[in-house]
Amino acid sequence: MVSFKELNEQNHKIAERTKIILYMIQDRAICDTDVTCDLFFDLTDKIKKHMDIEERELYKDMLTHPDRNIKKTAENFLSGSAEIKRVFKQYMKRWCHHKNLRIKNHAQFVTETEDLFELIQIRMINETEKFYPVVRSVYGEQMAA
Repeated sequence: MVSFKELNEQNHKIAERTKIILYMIQDRAICDTDVTCDLFFDLTDKIKKHMDIEERELYKDMLTHPDRNIKKTAENFLSGSAEIKRVFKQYMKRWCHHKNLRIKNHAQFVTETEDLFELIQIRMINETEKFYPVVRSVYGEQMAA
């Protein structure tokens, strides 16, 4: 089972990379570099992996838990995951092609990237402040390592 330490490290790496990428993409010439693309797709892989791990390892017992509040929290966060995945998929379809960024309108790309990354940042804050405490109440010491 994934540990809280691993989940927090994943969130930290995602947050760190979003800040770096947001800084880099402000300059149109840097958007088209291999370094930006490599960092960008490393980030998208980390986001997908993080969400997949949560879905695979955390939700099952929470969704079937007898406590309604725990079940409701899991349902809300799972619903939020589905929405983020939907938005993320649309974003990737619009701006990415075969592990390359396709930027025709730089200003629009920057705006949409900022919006997406803000959504992800808010999600990570909510995980830490609202979701993980409930997860701890269900899994306790199993996730401590």
